[in-house]
Amino acid sequence: MTDFQHILVDEPLPGVSRITLNRPDSRNALNNTLRSEIYGTLEANDNDPDVKVTILRGAGKAFCAGYDLKGNNAKNQPFHTSPGDGNWARHVVDGFFRVWDLAKPVIAQVHGYCLAGGTELATSCDLVYVADDAKIGYPVVRSMSPPDNQFFPHLMGLRPAMEMMLTGDAISGDEAVTYGFANRAFPVDALETEVLKVAERIARVPTDLQQMNKRAVHRQMELTGVRAAIRSGTEIQALAFHTESTRAHFKELAAGLTDALSKRDGKFGDYRTTDDQTKNGDST
Repeated sequence: MTDFQHILVDEPLPGVSRITLNRPDSRNALNNTLRSEIYGTLEANDNDPDVKVTILRGAGKAFCAGYDLKGNNAKNQPFHTSPGDGNWARHVVDGFFRVWDLAKPVIAQVHGYCLAGGTELATSCDLVYVADDAKIGYPVVRSMSPPDNQFFPHLMGLRPAMEMMLTGDAISGDEAVTYGFANRAFPVDALETEVLKVAERIARVPTDLQQMNKRAVHRQMELTGVRAAIRSGTEIQALAFHTESTRAHFKELAAGLTDALSKRDGKFGDYRTTDDQTKNGDST
C-alpha cells in the first residue's frame, strides 16, 4: 500500500478506485504534493487491469477550494512543463490533458465549494456529478487573471461563461447542470450513492472498448479546436499577470494572504466573507 500525505484511496466497488482529496482543513486546496499524488494515482490506475473507472472527491466540507497560495507552486511541480513566462498556466493545462488523455474514465464527485483550480480539476474528468447546493466559481477573475484553463466557454457557452468571468460569481450545482458544467445534480446526502451507481455501470464495459468510447468523444471535441483553444488561453492568463491591477494584488497577497482575499470578496459579499465561510483556507 502506498503511503500518501494528502489523499486517501479505496475501492468502494469491484473495478472502482476512489481518490479522496484529504486536506479538509484547507478545503482541499491544491498544493504540488496533493497534485502529484492525484496524477500519480490516476496514471497508476490507468495501468492497473483491475481498475475500470476512478472517482475523485473531496473530504470535509468541499470538493476543492482552488490552488494553495501559501506555497511556491513553481517548485516541485508534479511533472515537467517548459519554464519561462506563463509556466504555471501551461503547467495547469498540461495537467488537464494528462487526465483527458487517460484511457480509463474519471468521475468528479463535487460537493461544497469547487473554486478556481477546483473547477479545473473537476472539468478534466470525463463525468461531473454535483451536489445541488454546491458552489462553483472562479473568483480569481476579480483580482488577478482569467482562468489558467479556459474551458468555460466550451462547456457552458458564451453567455453563462461571460457572466461568470465578468463577475467571479459562483453558480449552484443545479445551475452547473443547466449550463453544461456538470452531468447531473443530486441532494448532497444522495451524491455518493448516485455516483457509485454510475461508476458501477461504467465498470461493466470492458476497458479496451471503454477507452475507444472515451477517445471517440474527445476526438470530436478536438476537431472543433478545443485543445488548441485551451492551450492558447494560457497566453492571455500570463499576460494578465503583467497588468497594473494584478501586480497591486500580488503586493496585497504578500502583505497578508487572508486579508487580501477577504478584501477581494468583501465588496461582493460572498465566498470567504459569508457567515459560513469565515475560513476558506489560503486558496483561490
